[in-house]
Amino acid sequence: MRSLGIDLAAEPAGTAAFEIIWGDDSADGVLHAGALDDQRLLTLIASADKAGIDCPFGWPAPFVEAVVAHGDGAAWPGRGQVGSSHRRSLRYRLTDEVVRQRVGWWPLSVSTDLIGVPAMRCAGLLDALAVAGRPVDRAGGGRVVEVYPAAALKHWGLPHRGYKRPKGATVRSMALDRLLAMLPRLVVDEAALDRCRGNDDAFDSLVCALVARAAALGLTTRPDPGQQSERASTEGWIHLPTGELPRLLRPA
Repeated sequence: MRSLGIDLAAEPAGTAAFEIIWGDDSADGVLHAGALDDQRLLTLIASADKAGIDCPFGWPAPFVEAVVAHGDGAAWPGRGQVGSSHRRSLRYRLTDEVVRQRVGWWPLSVSTDLIGVPAMRCAGLLDALAVAGRPVDRAGGGRVVEVYPAAALKHWGLPHRGYKRPKGATVRSMALDRLLAMLPRLVVDEAALDRCRGNDDAFDSLVCALVARAAALGLTTRPDPGQQSERASTEGWIHLPTGELPRLLRPA
């Protein structure tokens, strides 16, 4: 099978993609270099069995409802409420709350942080997939899943704090070396490994490809029936690994 990881930025220049071809006794990794525009990403997703994208697939349902009400001139949904509890419901999705409970910190807010800009690009990609006849299940049941690299690294016992940007190169290199030691049959050329050590976008795209593989094997968290599934269908759902990293080498 082919798993694809995409670290999605607002523009092609900051976007990275990593593909892994999984065999019965080996796995070959390929880093896709250069600026990755939407068409290139759509082509890569079409060739993958499972693609993990590091970007929110939707916005908090209460936020969407509030913006629509405000645009229509209707009453603000938080009218009369004192304090920040209502505002928090506008900032975070249900899946963000689940992640916070599991890993101990909040993901970036798609409605109030800059990650909202890449999310607009992601929404366009998901729409393009639907137009091409590949409708997206935002809960992750189809070809694409939403992933969160730092949380995945924590679950796998790898360094997950302070690995971003140039100043995080040492931590990132340590995380990569330990990751490769846990997956001895994963083969990646030295140029791609050097890029992952030197660039957190490339490294995150590798982690995304691993989580996509985990999702394909049923080794990630899924929304429970009921409210979680209902909210995930519109807000998106972050897939966190549930198994150990070496289990990704088992046959699909």
